[in-house]
Amino acid sequence: MSAHETRRPRAALGPEPLWRHVVGDALRRRRRAQGRTLQDVADVAGISMPYLSEVERGRKEASSEMLAAVAGALGLGLVDVLALAQGELARAAQVRRTVSVTSAVSVTSAVSVRSATPDQGRGTVCLAA
Repeated sequence: MSAHETRRPRAALGPEPLWRHVVGDALRRRRRAQGRTLQDVADVAGISMPYLSEVERGRKEASSEMLAAVAGALGLGLVDVLALAQGELARAAQVRRTVSVTSAVSVTSAVSVRSATPDQGRGTVCLAA
């Protein structure tokens, strides 16, 4: 690593998405794509509509049994929910990598400049992009 490169902590790039948010988003998108209501899917899954709403919004961490019930109500298996969530996580990771690379390029493209007039110069000035 050069003198101008710094490692940014992962938290500086923003937190990784939580599993419950990713799964909830995937379930909501699938339900809406089918043109179904929360109540309809909750009834078929055998859970309450408010609970399903909380799961879709990522406020509740659903058990595997609950996820299987909701997935089944949507015509999916757990493997399908996993695949949808994996796609979302992969996209989020790609965005994080892009942000990380862009940030690293900004840091490494910092410019060191010596004063143009030696008698006035006192050292190196570092200008960051």
